[in-house]
Amino acid sequence: MKLVKKPEVKPLRPEFSSGPCAKRLGWDFGNVVKRAFLGRSHRASGSKYQIKKLIDLTKEILEIPESYKVGLVPASNTGAFEMAMWSLLGKLPVDIFAWENFGLAWANDIIQQLKIEDYRLIEEDYGLLPEITKLRDGCDICFTWNGTTSGVRVPNADWIPHNRDGLVLCDATSAVFGQKIDWKKLDAITFSWQKAMGGEAAHGMLVLSPKAIERLENYNPDRPLPKVFRLVKGGKLIEEIFSGETINTPSMLCIADALDSLEWLQSLGGINVAISRADANFKTLQCWLDEQDWIENLVGVGAHRSNTSVCLKIVDKDFLNLSNEKQRGFIKYFVALLESEDVAYDVSGHREAPPGLRIWCGVTIENKDLCDLLPWLKWAFESSKIALE
Repeated sequence: MKLVKKPEVKPLRPEFSSGPCAKRLGWDFGNVVKRAFLGRSHRASGSKYQIKKLIDLTKEILEIPESYKVGLVPASNTGAFEMAMWSLLGKLPVDIFAWENFGLAWANDIIQQLKIEDYRLIEEDYGLLPEITKLRDGCDICFTWNGTTSGVRVPNADWIPHNRDGLVLCDATSAVFGQKIDWKKLDAITFSWQKAMGGEAAHGMLVLSPKAIERLENYNPDRPLPKVFRLVKGGKLIEEIFSGETINTPSMLCIADALDSLEWLQSLGGINVAISRADANFKTLQCWLDEQDWIENLVGVGAHRSNTSVCLKIVDKDFLNLSNEKQRGFIKYFVALLESEDVAYDVSGHREAPPGLRIWCGVTIENKDLCDLLPWLKWAFESSKIALE
């Protein structure tokens, strides 16, 4: 095989990781530090004002209904979704929709840890969306809006009926700020800053509908709840969590950084512009994929393809003839080449996913950087084939 010529132009920013994701263009650590309440109590007036401002700005930019509550909780999206499951589930049967490892992790907790007996797990393999219309009446629902490790998203929430008896719990961490969320169809929604916002990790956001709050105040699950999961005291929602106080001590440096991201998103023009940027990035990548004969989108149905965490599979016949172990070795070499050239960091698929690549196309990615990356993918592929022959 003749080696393709090494491209001359490199992306200005090689951060294409699907989490933590790239900072916005122009991000400056010094500016974040200047506004952070470092060495101060998170309960000081200035700190509480910043947390409240973050909550309010999140609600405004994402166009979350006024009647919904938005709170800052511990342990990233994982902590937020666990909090929702442990606090809300058990009153009704549960339908769980899963098509990648995080959805399956929530299913495992519901079945093995919460031990909810009346459940159904409707699942599909990586790259496929399960039959989401199979949901039962009178049950709670758990699903992931955008499967970060599979590149599969639900196209909308039309499959969820209005005025359902049950609650809808949604892990939306790689969809928020990149896809239009139908908040009124959802009751407990979680996400984290380190995805589309390009923020820091370890903090989660929890959004609750009035129906979810009613469940919290009128249903006592038959299980112990750790302190960091408790949202109710004396039968009433702890309002302070949604107005500037937190369950445990947050990082005020991370708070300041998240505010920086939110204010940038606001300056762009808000959620619709953020979605448009992600759409444009995805279109650039998908158009290039459509011209290749060795790589394609892992997701076959166009309407189900994520525009943020785009997962790719190699379809070259020589690659497909390799064992799974050798395919993973090939991918490891492939991404190491890209990293050694400082053109792309952390673009291998998730360890639980089929061997392949994953490229983040969210709002903080500049389209020119993505365009400059694409020739390097071809170069790295052909270089890897030669090196591993």
